[in-house]
Amino acid sequence: MKIRICRIAERMQIIGHGSGVRWVFDGIITRNKDKNTLTCAETPNSKSRPQSGICTNTYPRVIHGHIRRNTVAVTVTQMFRIAVSDCAPQTSRVSSNLHSSSSMAVSRVPSPPPPEVNTPVAENWCYTQVKVVKFSYMWTINNFSFCREEMGEVLKSSTFSAGANDKLKWCLRVNPKGLDEESKDYLSLYLLLVSCNKSEVRAKFKFSILNAKREETKAMESQRAYRFVQGKDWGFKKFIRRDFLLDEANGLLPDDKLTIFCEVSVVADSVNISGQSNTIQFKVPECRLPDDLGLLFENQKFSDVTLTVCGREFQAHKAILAARSPVFSAMFEHEMEERKQNRVDITDVDHEVLREMLRFIYTGKAANLEKMADDLLAAADKYALERLKVMCEEALCTSLAIENAADILILADLHSADQLKAQAIDFINTHATDVMDTAGFKSMVNSHPHLIAEAFRALATQQIPPIGPPRKRVKQS
Repeated sequence: MKIRICRIAERMQIIGHGSGVRWVFDGIITRNKDKNTLTCAETPNSKSRPQSGICTNTYPRVIHGHIRRNTVAVTVTQMFRIAVSDCAPQTSRVSSNLHSSSSMAVSRVPSPPPPEVNTPVAENWCYTQVKVVKFSYMWTINNFSFCREEMGEVLKSSTFSAGANDKLKWCLRVNPKGLDEESKDYLSLYLLLVSCNKSEVRAKFKFSILNAKREETKAMESQRAYRFVQGKDWGFKKFIRRDFLLDEANGLLPDDKLTIFCEVSVVADSVNISGQSNTIQFKVPECRLPDDLGLLFENQKFSDVTLTVCGREFQAHKAILAARSPVFSAMFEHEMEERKQNRVDITDVDHEVLREMLRFIYTGKAANLEKMADDLLAAADKYALERLKVMCEEALCTSLAIENAADILILADLHSADQLKAQAIDFINTHATDVMDTAGFKSMVNSHPHLIAEAFRALATQQIPPIGPPRKRVKQS
């Protein structure tokens, strides 16, 4: 028996079908301590009930199951014990099987969700609930290869609906050899509204074919809800090619039976529920973490490590440096001199660059990128500050010019700044004639010949091949 769970407000429904019956158990779902099993106990006011007009005698009161995919799908270990009457008789050629359920059921009036922090709150609210009724239909056509209908001739299923009391009656319509000359090599499939008590109905639908393993294949569905009136149908003129369908290797006609599975979603009436909010809105102060950490860097309170460069000292905090930079983290984590002496000597970074790098570590901001983006790029690469590195790449990209294009390309290659490197190569290829006359480019030819090769390869890949076959040369006599 296959089952699925439908959530209804604070309660759950388990819906199962098997042995020719569709069965609903309405109750409270309880997740057990192991979090992998559940218990569904029937509520006092709920009612286990069969559907589709088939008689049942016994219903279980407690169901134990195994949870898969966070309770969306369930495999029941204690099977339902259900007495099932004989199903409706099938014709020798066309048979149908209907499974239907409403996808919308409301056990209590919903309330608006609580507002998030700093989001607007209205004194009055309205909740519009659009009801959608979903049901499915399975149509089996026996001895399909013997269908003698000619092009344009139709084969119809019996009528079906979402339930016994539903006034909307539907049927499926098949043109085994296509609807017209354009679709003569295809099977055409349509959903037809046979009768209704409204002027129009809007519905979405999905068609598929069940293969020999009873799996859905060759599915096609409408992209929107179409307008149906009585006698109107919607579907697919070219649903599936006949030669593909009839090919035994594809397994779509087991025992020469074509089984079509149709899922319909009908838009029912909408319901408006309105009310007034009594939520008190608190004004939460803005987050000042970057500013507070920046102040901590400036006043040097509670510092526990000293960074020295060019005779200048900067007081800092190990925890903050280690949290922001994997390089500093490795320094302070292992038995290195920096950890023992609480002192880090930096030799290859200017003191102004180090100050800006530390300011970024504390605040996430870099104020002087325009002036020192190239030096900060090198520092960010050394200390694995990826965000600062990309910010420097962006600043250098905006400053690309004829005179500095070659130098920026060399810098990007040296520090593995891939985005900046790609932009520099593109700029050089676009302004090749002017860039080649600069001293930087001439120097790059000798010092970094591999960059010249990369630029040439990028230029070659941008070339658009000619359209059409090459022209033949005219022979001269």
